[in-house]
Amino acid sequence: MDKKDNLEKWSTLREIQEYLGIGRETVLQWIAKRNMPAYKVGRLWKFKISEVDEWIRSGEASEGISTRRESQP
Repeated sequence: MDKKDNLEKWSTLREIQEYLGIGRETVLQWIAKRNMPAYKVGRLWKFKISEVDEWIRSGEASEGISTRRESQP
Protein backbone atom coordinates (compact mmCIF):
# COMPACT_ATOMS: atom_id res chain seq x y z
CA MET A 1 0.00 0.00 0.00
CA ASP A 2 1.32 3.42 -0.95
CA LYS A 3 1.93 5.95 1.86
CA LYS A 4 -0.35 8.46 0.09
CA ASP A 5 -3.30 6.07 0.54
CA ASN A 6 -3.06 6.53 4.32
CA LEU A 7 -3.34 10.32 4.20
CA GLU A 8 -6.64 11.68 5.38
CA LYS A 9 -7.95 14.62 3.38
CA TRP A 10 -8.57 17.95 5.03
CA SER A 11 -12.21 18.88 5.54
CA THR A 12 -13.71 22.35 5.30
CA LEU A 13 -15.88 24.13 7.86
CA ARG A 14 -18.94 23.41 5.71
CA GLU A 15 -18.07 19.70 5.47
CA ILE A 16 -17.69 19.50 9.26
CA GLN A 17 -21.03 21.28 9.71
CA GLU A 18 -22.71 18.74 7.45
CA TYR A 19 -20.86 15.79 9.00
CA LEU A 20 -21.90 16.77 12.54
CA GLY A 21 -25.27 18.27 11.63
CA ILE A 22 -24.55 21.55 13.40
CA GLY A 23 -24.37 25.22 12.44
CA ARG A 24 -21.38 27.36 11.58
CA GLU A 25 -21.54 29.38 14.80
CA THR A 26 -21.55 26.21 16.91
CA VAL A 27 -18.38 24.96 15.20
CA LEU A 28 -16.67 28.32 15.71
CA GLN A 29 -17.69 28.41 19.38
CA TRP A 30 -16.39 24.87 19.91
CA ILE A 31 -13.06 25.88 18.35
CA ALA A 32 -12.81 28.97 20.58
CA LYS A 33 -14.17 27.59 23.86
CA ARG A 34 -13.81 23.80 23.83
CA ASN A 35 -10.55 23.17 21.99
CA MET A 36 -12.13 21.51 18.98
CA PRO A 37 -9.24 20.33 16.78
CA ALA A 38 -9.08 22.79 13.89
CA TYR A 39 -6.34 24.43 11.88
CA LYS A 40 -6.41 27.94 10.42
CA VAL A 41 -4.98 28.05 6.91
CA GLY A 42 -5.03 31.67 5.84
CA ARG A 43 -8.64 32.70 6.39
CA LEU A 44 -10.00 29.15 6.19
CA TRP A 45 -10.58 26.56 8.90
CA LYS A 46 -9.49 23.00 8.09
CA PHE A 47 -10.26 19.79 10.00
CA LYS A 48 -9.35 16.12 10.11
CA ILE A 49 -12.55 14.13 10.64
CA SER A 50 -10.67 11.46 12.61
CA GLU A 51 -9.46 14.13 15.08
CA VAL A 52 -12.95 15.61 15.41
CA ASP A 53 -14.41 12.13 16.03
CA GLU A 54 -11.80 11.45 18.72
CA TRP A 55 -12.48 14.84 20.33
CA ILE A 56 -16.22 14.14 20.46
CA ARG A 57 -15.68 10.65 21.90
CA SER A 58 -13.39 12.13 24.59
CA GLY A 59 -16.37 14.11 25.92
CA GLU A 60 -14.90 17.56 25.31
CA ALA A 61 -17.75 18.50 22.95
CA SER A 62 -20.26 18.16 25.77
CA GLU A 63 -18.07 19.67 28.49
CA GLY A 64 -20.24 21.70 30.82
CA ILE A 65 -23.46 20.50 29.17
CA SER A 66 -25.55 17.73 30.66
CA THR A 67 -26.58 15.24 28.02
CA ARG A 68 -27.87 12.56 30.39
CA ARG A 69 -31.49 12.57 31.49
CA GLU A 70 -30.63 11.10 34.89
CA SER A 71 -28.66 14.22 35.85
CA GLN A 72 -31.52 16.60 35.10
CA PRO A 73 -33.83 17.50 38.02
